[in-house]
Amino acid sequence: MTDYTEVPHEVKLARSKKQMMYFAIASMVMMFAGLTSGYLVSRPRKDWVEIELPQEFYYSTGIIILSSIALWLAKRSIKAGNNKGAVILTVTTFVLGSVFVYMQFAGFETLYNLKHYFTGRGSSVSASFIYIIVFAHLVHIVAGLISLMVITFNAIKGKYSSQNYLGFELGAIFWHFVDILWVLLLVFFLLA
Repeated sequence: MTDYTEVPHEVKLARSKKQMMYFAIASMVMMFAGLTSGYLVSRPRKDWVEIELPQEFYYSTGIIILSSIALWLAKRSIKAGNNKGAVILTVTTFVLGSVFVYMQFAGFETLYNLKHYFTGRGSSVSASFIYIIVFAHLVHIVAGLISLMVITFNAIKGKYSSQNYLGFELGAIFWHFVDILWVLLLVFFLLA
């Protein structure tokens, strides 16, 4: 058994920062669990309208998966001491994440053009849930993009090394989480 009083301060600090990240992720999971539960509970309503998801949501799924792969490769580059490769791959992740956001808004436009409104006359409970869940996810993606900007800036400044990349790792954990979350949300919409 490990004696945590003998563990170096840096290791304790890294462990506590990762735990805080996982607590934040757990709270986000609970929020989306509540939203998706509300979606399921509302389905039997007489005014429920079945909505086919816009194609843009499917395209954006491929884009977000590619962004996770690029960030995973960026982390491998840092571990290998290839800072330039890490910067290029992190920028690639940011660009792909930005394209994801664009595709999501294009999906909203498609929903709107198909007369599936968020609120007001002509709106439906099902459309409102789709808008809320996707928009809530987009808020987290924007937070992830901000995190990507920070880790890219730090990588450019050479702050990460094969021995010191905690900040990068925390940003990557969050980014991979929001990526996986989107895939799960899309599967939820398809199966629900």
